[in-house]
Amino acid sequence: MTTATATAVAEHTAAAPRVSVACGYRFELVKLVSQWRIRLLVLACWIAPALFVAGVSGQSTLPSDTLFGRWMHATGWAGPLVMLGFAGSWALPLLTSLVAGDVFAAEDRLGTWRHLLVAVRSPARIFAAKALASVTVILALVAGLAVSSTVGGLLAVGNQPLVGLDGHLLSPGDAAGRVLLAWLSALAPTLALAAIGLLGSVALGRSSMGLLLPVLVALAMQVAQMLPLPVAVRLALPGYTFIAWNGLFTSPAQLTPLLTAVAVSLAWAVLATVLAHLLFVRRDFTNPAYDGSGRRAFTFGVLPLAALTAVTVGAVAVATPSTGSGIEQEKVQKSLATVFAHLYRQQTQQLHRPAVTEAQLRTSAACTKSDGQAAQEGAGNDWRCVVSWHLPGVAVTGSAIYQLDITSDGRFVADGDGPKEVNGYFLVRTSTGDAPNPLWQFDGNVELLDTQ
Repeated sequence: MTTATATAVAEHTAAAPRVSVACGYRFELVKLVSQWRIRLLVLACWIAPALFVAGVSGQSTLPSDTLFGRWMHATGWAGPLVMLGFAGSWALPLLTSLVAGDVFAAEDRLGTWRHLLVAVRSPARIFAAKALASVTVILALVAGLAVSSTVGGLLAVGNQPLVGLDGHLLSPGDAAGRVLLAWLSALAPTLALAAIGLLGSVALGRSSMGLLLPVLVALAMQVAQMLPLPVAVRLALPGYTFIAWNGLFTSPAQLTPLLTAVAVSLAWAVLATVLAHLLFVRRDFTNPAYDGSGRRAFTFGVLPLAALTAVTVGAVAVATPSTGSGIEQEKVQKSLATVFAHLYRQQTQQLHRPAVTEAQLRTSAACTKSDGQAAQEGAGNDWRCVVSWHLPGVAVTGSAIYQLDITSDGRFVADGDGPKEVNGYFLVRTSTGDAPNPLWQFDGNVELLDTQ
């Protein structure tokens, strides 16, 4: 190429207008959607959940160990909640890794940065376009999981009321609204994992660790939620939002933990995105063998996020005195008594007995852990409770025994231990067919955060 020709090309390049973020966004979106892997993910997210929920709802054995799994025979609104529980643990971290965790690393593997930089001539706009395109694809995948599982549940079972985590019955309209809010709240930690994926993709280059980073972070957060950590530490992790949506299905709704967890997740999303942007605009694009920098990844990735965690832990600890496990004897007794009272009324209606109100029942519970030989707080399967209630016109106080298995996130499963005619296993006739006695086994939720 002659000097005159090179000068003319340089002048033409300098005179050409920069590509807008909107144009770059459309280009990056087309690049993502054109990949067979992304197309397969979209197809799976929009079809597989409906088939899964419809198939499980038609089985004789339900996933009763999963939250709301025991109600999949009774209402179609249980299906999307079961899917949300699975998605928060496995599907969403994997999806964010495959999309956001690879959006920058793919250019390093293909060696196409110089072509993209010549065309766009702005690292900041390239970053914005790629980040927006990856978020768009992730939102489409999440929408597919929610819509597909809901449609599958409603078609297989029907638009029936849903039993909440405190035993009260939610109308189909109320259940629909709360299911929608639960999925919307899950977007906050999903965006946090997507931002971590962007950060890993930028900081670690072609390394496979960048692709796996969201999955590893999500797995670490799940392990942390299973440990006997203080409530303040739990809420300081964005993964807690995948659990906190349970509070939407109590009356009144337990909004404080959910809103706190959502705020923490959004803070992580913003910080990780800003860090990824700073790393990207400062990187050396002239090195075709760039594989990231471990030191910069630690300085611009691990340290700021660790500092954010420390700040949020301190803020939650100051805002609430709940620095222990949050599972206290008084809370357990109150939650169990509330669930039992609501389900007792449901059982009364199903057995065609005279109606009774919660005020008339005056339900109470007395719970002990480890037969009173240990501290009366914390998770475990060694909680034993005696529930007492009163019936109008009956002088004798009714009582029933339950064995409780409480997990560290506050969810408990109550297993009836007599008398058989109250909380034993027997079938009752419902509008959707025969179902197990509602007082036999049921789920509940202890609010970990002390809002008093």
